[in-house]
Amino acid sequence: MNAEKTQLILQSFGTFDTNEEDTDGPVKERCKDQREALFGEPRCVNCGRYGEYICDETDDDICSKECKQILLSKIKNDEKPTLKISIAKVPASDECFYVRDDRSSAESLNINQIESLRAKLGISVWGESVPGPILSFSSCNLPKKLEENLENAGYGLPSPIQMQAIPAALLNRNLIISADTGSGKTASFLIPIISRCSHIRLQHLLPSERKPLAMILAPTRELCIQVEDQAKILAKGLPFKTALVVGGDAMASQLHRMQKGVELIIGTPGRLIDLLSKHDIELNEVHMLVLDEVDCMLQRGFRDPVMRIFKALSHPQLLMVSATISHEVEKMANLMTKNLTCVSAGSPNMATNSVKQIVIWIESKIKKKKLFEILTSEKHFKPPMVVFVASRLGADLLSEAITGTTGLKALSIHGEKAMSERREVLRQFLTGEVSILVSTGILGRGIDLLKVRQVIIFDMPTSMKEYVHQVGRASSMGEDGTAIVFINADDKKLFQELFHNLKSVGAAIPRELSNSQYVMGGYSHARQRKKRKFGA
Repeated sequence: MNAEKTQLILQSFGTFDTNEEDTDGPVKERCKDQREALFGEPRCVNCGRYGEYICDETDDDICSKECKQILLSKIKNDEKPTLKISIAKVPASDECFYVRDDRSSAESLNINQIESLRAKLGISVWGESVPGPILSFSSCNLPKKLEENLENAGYGLPSPIQMQAIPAALLNRNLIISADTGSGKTASFLIPIISRCSHIRLQHLLPSERKPLAMILAPTRELCIQVEDQAKILAKGLPFKTALVVGGDAMASQLHRMQKGVELIIGTPGRLIDLLSKHDIELNEVHMLVLDEVDCMLQRGFRDPVMRIFKALSHPQLLMVSATISHEVEKMANLMTKNLTCVSAGSPNMATNSVKQIVIWIESKIKKKKLFEILTSEKHFKPPMVVFVASRLGADLLSEAITGTTGLKALSIHGEKAMSERREVLRQFLTGEVSILVSTGILGRGIDLLKVRQVIIFDMPTSMKEYVHQVGRASSMGEDGTAIVFINADDKKLFQELFHNLKSVGAAIPRELSNSQYVMGGYSHARQRKKRKFGA
């Protein structure tokens, strides 16, 4: 769902009144009269208690008159106040304060309106006391610099998954976050991490020893690199440093980075286990753990390393993220935490409706010829394009064949290429120097390919989960894209699931697929019938 569609839905709810009469008592005189700040609430710049007020002379969060006087004694008297937004003055006798009004427009919605909004945005929730969706990033009490970075990075309205996941994460909920590929899941966990870590650092100033406060685990080096790049963009100007712990780069430099002091560790489970087993890294202050593309990590055998890392932490908030959530993921989540909230948007276990799926029945020996026809057709070729193949050797050979036959520059990317080479290939693709990437499933997960307009699945993957991810590469944040899929009898194990997937989104279904015995009775039943018939 794109921003325009979301905006139209929000407009249908009208304008919400957030200027109800304030019923709070008189301004707190002393620091000790103020309560402790809850997570996500502003904190007094002096003592760290609830920053209920804003000082008119400095625009800082303060908890009481006492802390205001302490604050003013530390600064020059000629500093000018800055503009304050969404505030209400207290009585005239306390003109030096402003009472903070943190009620978001979502909080003014009643239960029926919240449920209606969720239904229209395709948001589903499961759990106790799940907060309503936010309608803007400014509703979250984020650091001002983070809000500026979001705006500079082109974030307008939050996407549906961000609307629901961010407020839940800011309330310290353990979450399973599931949404369509390209729907903004990365920002849905990075924004709470950056906000929380920044609040902690600003509250306690910058300690001499900066221990990690959050950790993100992902299945591939490329995905880790991209998550870190996005984190740096959103945290620019804040007391927030990252360490990347992945294979392919020297461990000594990664260790040095962590020892210098960071807020966030981003890494692959295996490399992180290797580093932690050889070096003494304190993780006792890690408050948040994110498992990105968690179902893929389980498929790759990362369950045990992930559990080892989790057990080394002291009861962190857990965020499990993926475009597809399986029973195995839910089972693992329930082993790791008791209080779990599930948030989903769209149809995460189905290919997104914003991708037009064109399925072509074609024999293996002529697939390459058909691909070249598409690439040389002005009508059908829509670059930038990713072509998915089954093997690393196949990726290299097909990229060379595309360049040699069509004259279009194509590059391959897969796990056997050196890290520096993979980075360079992605750089050329994202900057437009290369319009075609031929990839194994390595690009099917998580990596942000915003400019991709078309995907060709040259070789069907081994599971429908991977199919959903690969098709989803042709759409980002709900923008329309096209996926051309080559299938034949070799892919019969996926026929039944593929048939139902295509039917659910109204895509055309090849006659050979719809009439297949593997669709009508299922693959296992077809095998049993064959055994009975031939006595095998």
